[in-house]
Amino acid sequence: MLLVAVVALLAAMNPPGSDHQRGVDLYKQHKYSEAIAALETAVQSEDPKSPAYRESVLFIGQSYFMLSQAPKAIPWLEKLTDLNEANYMLGYAYLQTKQQEESQRAFARLFRLSPDSAAAHLVAAQMMLKKEYEDQAVAELNRAVALDPKLPQAHYLAAEIEIFRGKVEEAIEDLEKELTIDPNFSMAWYRLGDAYAREEKWDLAIPDLQRAVWLNPDFSGPYILLGKCYFKTRNFENAEGILKHAIVLDPRNHEANYLLGQTLMAEGKQEEARAVLDRLKTLQQQQP
Repeated sequence: MLLVAVVALLAAMNPPGSDHQRGVDLYKQHKYSEAIAALETAVQSEDPKSPAYRESVLFIGQSYFMLSQAPKAIPWLEKLTDLNEANYMLGYAYLQTKQQEESQRAFARLFRLSPDSAAAHLVAAQMMLKKEYEDQAVAELNRAVALDPKLPQAHYLAAEIEIFRGKVEEAIEDLEKELTIDPNFSMAWYRLGDAYAREEKWDLAIPDLQRAVWLNPDFSGPYILLGKCYFKTRNFENAEGILKHAIVLDPRNHEANYLLGQTLMAEGKQEEARAVLDRLKTLQQQQP
């Protein structure tokens, strides 16, 4: 009954022909410029403490954000720093306007962290990396590690960036540091095996990939790479078993199917190999 009353109250405050309702409708239709015009008119007469005002402000900020007009989005979103949606957009809007410190603080609010904590800098780095702000992410990681050298996942995230940039030796060093902090982190073992595999150090990669598999037996990535390492070291029997398990976890994975086909051929199992490679061809044809 309370929900019905609230809906009725909002409807009374914002009749169908009102600027607010028209702006909301336009926003939902992705007509952002038109929505901004209607909602900026609406907020002039709305009570700043009302739900309608907050909705207008949020949709104005979101509309400017969706139009890639960060400088115009920021003043509106800054009125709602208690909302997750506003802080999420502010984090990226500040980056677009080269305000990295403000971006970090917005992401800290988003995750309810003290902005001066190592954890807040790590979260900011993760969020920045998602949108390919690599240099800014590295700066935040450096701040995080300076505050807490044993912060879990900080060295792992640094290694991810280093692998992407082709700095494999540096990535290996950071992954070793990460695993000293948390040897139970399966993804760090996986990426360490991946780093060695990129250098074609198959024998070094295998033990780390085995550890990744044992810690997380439901993720196909380490199985596929481990199968490749066994194939490269001509341990075809192990490669076959590992790759077949990878395909159980991820039946449509092209690399796993291709490697299994190659392994079966190397073992002289021609008929089974052809069946696997035919399945791979079908998967490729089904790609959009």
